[in-house]
Amino acid sequence: MPKPLARYRRLDAAQIDTTLRRLRDRIAERFPGSGLSQVSAELIALADEASRCVEYLRRPLWLVRVGVGTAIVAMVGVLVAAGLSIRLTGTVDRFSELVQSLEAAINDIVFFGIGIFFLLTVESRLKRRKVLESLHELRSVVHIVDMHQLTKDPERLMVPREDTAASPERVMTPPELGRYLDYCSELLSLTSKLAALYVEHVKDPVVMSTVNEIETLVTGLSGKIWQKIGMLERIVAREGGAPAAVAEGIRTS
Repeated sequence: MPKPLARYRRLDAAQIDTTLRRLRDRIAERFPGSGLSQVSAELIALADEASRCVEYLRRPLWLVRVGVGTAIVAMVGVLVAAGLSIRLTGTVDRFSELVQSLEAAINDIVFFGIGIFFLLTVESRLKRRKVLESLHELRSVVHIVDMHQLTKDPERLMVPREDTAASPERVMTPPELGRYLDYCSELLSLTSKLAALYVEHVKDPVVMSTVNEIETLVTGLSGKIWQKIGMLERIVAREGGAPAAVAEGIRTS
């Protein structure tokens, strides 16, 4: 069998950016000046930042590596010098002295190992901190998109109620509402893809756990959105219209 193309095994930041820009244009054309179009534009800026961050993650931090190597050499030198400066008598008068000497040697080795481990993980911890900052912003975008779809409730079309002075304005037709909710779902999905872009370059358990949390959050919110879209289709069918009217509003841009 022919070997699959390698480009279909990894996420492509350029393709995600292209999809985001197309989605931004679609939202701006159908809902000009809306808050959702501004969120999509902000997500494009985050996609650009993600691309730069991925390039940063791919590059080795040579300055950090040189500093770590110098520090390790210095620590080894100090340890060797300390070992050579110790004069051994060749005999141990008491068993307690032997125990104390072994304990001191073991403590030195343990602390030396901890210091070496700390230095060797400096680069990965610096990269982890940068990735987590970006993921925090993506998580915030997910909640912002959820805020935009929060008041888009199709139940008001099914059971009309009198609005109060503080009620949100509802001027969308069912197809427009379905299109708006679908845009929200697409924005959530693309935000999740941007988060997944990081774990392809950082094999860090903390980063992977954070990305999994974002994907779980996106899955839950997308499920709520599609429940609303399904409710819209039932409303149209009940009123004698074609359920495809809602679906047609979703398929077209």
